[in-house]
Amino acid sequence: MKERDVLIKNLKELINGGHAHATFEQSVKDLPAKLQGEVPKGMPYSIWQLVEHIRITQEDILEFSRDPEYVSPEWPEGYWPKERAPKDAAAWKESVAQVIADRKEFMQLLEAEDADLFTPFAHGTGQNLLREAMLIADHNSYHVGEIIVLRRLLGAWG
Repeated sequence: MKERDVLIKNLKELINGGHAHATFEQSVKDLPAKLQGEVPKGMPYSIWQLVEHIRITQEDILEFSRDPEYVSPEWPEGYWPKERAPKDAAAWKESVAQVIADRKEFMQLLEAEDADLFTPFAHGTGQNLLREAMLIADHNSYHVGEIIVLRRLLGAWG
């Protein structure tokens, strides 16, 4: 196996999670709807807000990585939803599904035969595909951990 293939395989495993921590899918599985918008005492946000933040940020990284014309949301307000809870069950399902779909689309960028992991994008400030892959893994795993903490505080985790 070529070094590039090994690197891509390891990046995909890192982004998907599950080795050193729970996956995104595990963190949101079977969460009662009534708890999706609950903000535990002393915490600044709900699980819904974290899921949406993961979705928005990951979509931003994906679009930035594949579209030089893409314009990111304003920081920080464009990356966090104001609503504490989803408007309905469909909104929750759509957000969770979008996180998974966008993650798969990012994997396709990594797997493309012409994918250059190391050369900085012509746009941006020196970012490259490798850095963006590690950013998704780092960002998502951090917030998955927060989701699990909130679930523990709400009495809805193992």
